[in-house]
Amino acid sequence: MTHTNRSATIASPLCMLVLLLCSQNALFGQTPEHWPQFRGPDARGVASGPNLPDRWSATENVAWKTDLPGRAWSSPIVWGNRIFLTTAVNCGELEAPKKGLYLGGNRPEPRDVEEEYRVICLDLVSGDKLWEQAVHRGTPTSPIHLKNSFASETPVTDGERVYAYFGNQGLYCLDLDGNPLWSKPFEPHATRNGWGTAASPVLHGDRLYILNDNDDQSYLLCLDKHTGEEVWRVLRDEGSNWSTPLIWQNDLRMEIVTLGTDKVRSYDLAGKLLWWLTGMSSITIATPYADAGLLYISSGYVRDPLRPLYAIRPGASGDISLKPDETGNEFIAWCQPTAAPYNPTTLVYEGRVYVLYDRGLLSCYRSLSGEPLFEQQRIPEGRHFTASPWAYNGKIFCLNEDGVAFVFRAGDQFDLLHTNQLADDDMCMATPAIVGDRLIIRTSARVYCIRRPASSPGKPL
Repeated sequence: MTHTNRSATIASPLCMLVLLLCSQNALFGQTPEHWPQFRGPDARGVASGPNLPDRWSATENVAWKTDLPGRAWSSPIVWGNRIFLTTAVNCGELEAPKKGLYLGGNRPEPRDVEEEYRVICLDLVSGDKLWEQAVHRGTPTSPIHLKNSFASETPVTDGERVYAYFGNQGLYCLDLDGNPLWSKPFEPHATRNGWGTAASPVLHGDRLYILNDNDDQSYLLCLDKHTGEEVWRVLRDEGSNWSTPLIWQNDLRMEIVTLGTDKVRSYDLAGKLLWWLTGMSSITIATPYADAGLLYISSGYVRDPLRPLYAIRPGASGDISLKPDETGNEFIAWCQPTAAPYNPTTLVYEGRVYVLYDRGLLSCYRSLSGEPLFEQQRIPEGRHFTASPWAYNGKIFCLNEDGVAFVFRAGDQFDLLHTNQLADDDMCMATPAIVGDRLIIRTSARVYCIRRPASSPGKPL
């Protein structure tokens, strides 16, 4: 009897654990995941899961949609059952962004309207707002481009805190219940043509890294994530850029990769410069990322003749720039000198690099060699793209500013399977988040949670 009772005592918590795991698996369709930063855990924009959706509309396969206040192009991030977003709420009249417009969108003077910067937390399952925290209110001290926002930087989380960075305004640390822990104001700096800021923060260990490339004094900043205190700062001889840095853990070491117009630079975790290369276009926006031992970087301003896409091997030191007419060297595995897109980051998936161009074209190269598979194929009625592509379940997804997602079969051929259209009043520039069996799309008006019904196996290709 004693043995039986003891077994029951031990089994009870085990049963509870099994039930908890089963309920979580039923909720997500697989073990829950996190999407803690821009483009996910490795900044690659790639996920997996048999129940992830590939078809949706403004009503089909929409688990929920929640309207959002303000204007922001920051991407959603997810930790467990919580979605975190940032926004800037206009306390007055503000000119609306126009799809596709870049030329003619300069607004060189700060806007004479108050903005309230907020961090919002939604429940992943229901879309209900769990909390909304205003972290600052005031008149902007710097201008932005008509298509930019004052909340374009994607927040980052370590599962204990959320770090929300609002470029020229400041950095705000909150716990997962929305309680402010610390904040750090930033001196505003002029950006090229008054376009504003966009590079997102990244985390590694106890350190938080901020890259601020501007027209006054660019820098890479390392902060203590617990207190916000500065650990080190490296000044950069660089003008305005909008690229989020990457913490690159390769087989040899950990390094911080930063893209720039003048140079691509990589630093160790103490801020010491390791290697660099020249030969980028005059505006750099894309995020670096790594796959299968190679680092992928790109810079593709549309008016420049040089728009390079590089694959870099680890272990470099000093200047590794290509010489004229070279397409590779000891540390540059390959380079396609005119292949890079302007706004979207490229995507490596199943041994191929997919390149989505702002004006509705798609290219594909072998990721290890740079060999072209197809180049600049026109996406039918694709129009304008800003969000970066993503991939799962053998498919490539490209979301344009009109809210249309073009779904391609991953492979050596240009193979458009179908399209998915959101509401007509939605404008899409943020890159989605993917967690469990859910796709989270942030638009100008709302957040969509896209999910197949539990009984639906999905339609065949």
